[in-house]
Amino acid sequence: GLTVSAWVDWALYTDSPLRAFENELGVQAPVGFWDPLGFTKGDDAASFRRRRYVELKHGRVAMFACLGYIVPEYYRWPGDLSPSLGLKFSDVPTGFAAFSKVPLSGWAQMVAFAGTVELFQYVDDPKRPPGDFENAGFLGIPNGFVKINDPEVKQKKLAAELANGRLAMMAIIGMFFQNGLTGEAWGDWSLYTDSPLRAFEGELGVQAPVGFWDPLGLSADGDVDTFKRRRAAELKHGRICMLACIGYIVPEYFRWPGYLSPEKGIKFADMPHGIAAISKVPLEGWVQIVLFLGHYEGYFWRQDPKRAPGDYEGYGFLGAGKNFIFNFHPIEFKDPEVRKTKLAAEIANGRLAMVALMAMLFQNGTVGTTGPAMWLPAA
Repeated sequence: GLTVSAWVDWALYTDSPLRAFENELGVQAPVGFWDPLGFTKGDDAASFRRRRYVELKHGRVAMFACLGYIVPEYYRWPGDLSPSLGLKFSDVPTGFAAFSKVPLSGWAQMVAFAGTVELFQYVDDPKRPPGDFENAGFLGIPNGFVKINDPEVKQKKLAAELANGRLAMMAIIGMFFQNGLTGEAWGDWSLYTDSPLRAFEGELGVQAPVGFWDPLGLSADGDVDTFKRRRAAELKHGRICMLACIGYIVPEYFRWPGYLSPEKGIKFADMPHGIAAISKVPLEGWVQIVLFLGHYEGYFWRQDPKRAPGDYEGYGFLGAGKNFIFNFHPIEFKDPEVRKTKLAAEIANGRLAMVALMAMLFQNGTVGTTGPAMWLPAA
């Protein structure tokens, strides 16, 4: 959508407004210039500068915040944080729990310090690059005496700061989620025996590298029925998306011969695929599709509460079973390990297909094509 095509050489887009910023600091491998939402599409240098300034500030704050999560686990200042309240540094926990321990006077000092530094020490100068303050040196030390004069070294250090800041922004969000969901900043997951999340950490679909991943805490209430409903929905969406991905690829290489609708003179070869097909399928075709799917879902693939989500009686490998289309006994895996491996693979492939299909729909909608150029590299 941003480059006006799906799979073409970026060097050919000489008129793209994105090229105004593709040589800016922060354009790094492996993604290069990455602006999927098109914020820089208007070629507005002032807006780009403001966003870069904000990115640097957030990255710097996030790097400090990550250190603030890690260092207190290994070192605390000795003595009192608040002698009048009898509060020692060692009494203050790490992470969210610290909010309730720091006294109001402590918060006032932090706000006053940060405000003083930002208003008087780190003052943005429009004549200087974003985040480059006259009174700060290496590592942002106020009135820093360490200056980097070599342009190549300075460029490398600034690029590293941006990359590390981006990583820190992702990392601190992960720390927040972990802290909020488990109640500890750096605890051993195996120690959270009372956490409702443990009710599902042994379920199918808990796979490497992320393990049990529920950043929004949807399963935090430990409700088994709700979990099964969501798992059934995940399986159904994954299966549909796997078929849909195949439906995007196969018609580029094979079409059924003959007519889709003899009455209307529509051949299978005349049908585009992807989003464009929606306007070409006649009403009778949609009625047939809806009836076919409704018949399957309402009669054949009915969920039995006694069976695992997505496991339908009479159906086996690849969802094949005895019905009005097929009349053979389905393939079933008796070996528990093989069966578990196959079911885990289905969930993983379904998740991948859901992401892949969204990308195909975006590519299709913005570029208007689903041709081989979408799948094959340029010759």
